Amino acid sequence: MEIIQLNESHADFVAPLIAAFRTALRSYRGIASPPDPESGKAEFLEYLQAGYPVYAAVEDGKMAGHLVCRIEEPTLWVEQIYVCDDSRRKGVGSLLFAKAEELAAAMGENTVFNYVHPTNDGMISFLRSRGYTVLNMIEIRKPYEGEKLSTTIHVNNKVFDY
Repeated sequence: MEIIQLNESHADFVAPLIAAFRTALRSYRGIASPPDPESGKAEFLEYLQAGYPVYAAVEDGKMAGHLVCRIEEPTLWVEQIYVCDDSRRKGVGSLLFAKAEELAAAMGENTVFNYVHPTNDGMISFLRSRGYTVLNMIEIRKPYEGEKLSTTIHVNNKVFDY
């Protein structure tokens, strides 16, 4: 398994993964949609244009997952980390995340910041296994018109609709 930094020449290679990542995110909100590789490609190129480091885990010429980082000195954010279904539970996510931690360490930081959907139990468990246990912030908004909220989330002694 090799971790490589991606550039414009990899756009068609990574587009399906970014599209799959977006489809997975939408599924956490109860939205079923097919992956859109063209949108994935456009998103990838926007990341590069913005100066975001983008990496892929490659094995036998096939992409097993990708990582997108955003750097806001002195903070490194993991914007996306995605592992293909057939490569999960094989250490791919750990290798990619280690790359993000390596970048943060090179900046003199000892942590990586992560936005995680509150129902993404897999990612939350993954981060906890790596020692990430501090809830740093929450995002609060009014419900959208017609939005159907199906659950609640407890933070300290507060209950939020979700």
